[in-house]
Amino acid sequence: MSNAAANIADTLTDAQAEKLIAAANGRGPRASAAKAKAPKVRRFGEARPVVQITIEAAARLAPPAEKVARIVAYFGVEDPDAPAIRESTEAAIVASARELAPVMNERALSIHLQRVVGSFVGSAVSSAQFYDTKAAEARNLSSAIANEHRDEDRMGIDGGENEAARARAFAAQLGVQAFALLAAAEGAVSAYAHLTGEEWKPYARAVTPQRSVARRAAAEELSCFDRD
Repeated sequence: MSNAAANIADTLTDAQAEKLIAAANGRGPRASAAKAKAPKVRRFGEARPVVQITIEAAARLAPPAEKVARIVAYFGVEDPDAPAIRESTEAAIVASARELAPVMNERALSIHLQRVVGSFVGSAVSSAQFYDTKAAEARNLSSAIANEHRDEDRMGIDGGENEAARARAFAAQLGVQAFALLAAAEGAVSAYAHLTGEEWKPYARAVTPQRSVARRAAAEELSCFDRD
């Protein structure tokens, strides 16, 4: 508490002085209410959890075919031809691999294909994540309970779309996009299985046993310098 606050407190009753001191120290009902209203600050690293780059993750977040059909019907967006996208992607990767095969050994070609397919799957996962986020935002803006800015959900003077309607339209476009990229990723994964005879898996860097032993040895050596 500052000296000025202490001098004023001497002229007040005990109850008033206690309230004044509590307010000066950031306590009391008003301070508690202000803290409750203050927006929560998201710390670095507390963002949405990292999704593993797998075809299953993309399929889980992207809208299924029946939902895409509803999106196309309600919003009038382009209807993606998933089978054609899947087949053309698979055919393109297979044709490319056959052209590369004479100048690459089996191992090198397998690594190349792993990376190519990984780019398709990674794109599908990123697109599906973006759709999932924007779909949630559209639902929140369209909910009378969740929407804290009710004025933003009213039609403008010119009769233009309100924010919630724009959010729904944007989410619809992203849903169709995520669905199409999922089909492309499925075609790439199928091509990889056809060419290598193995199921595609995301690349995971292996840690050599020698390095693990060296790290454990370094930890043991550093423990000699720990304070008791």
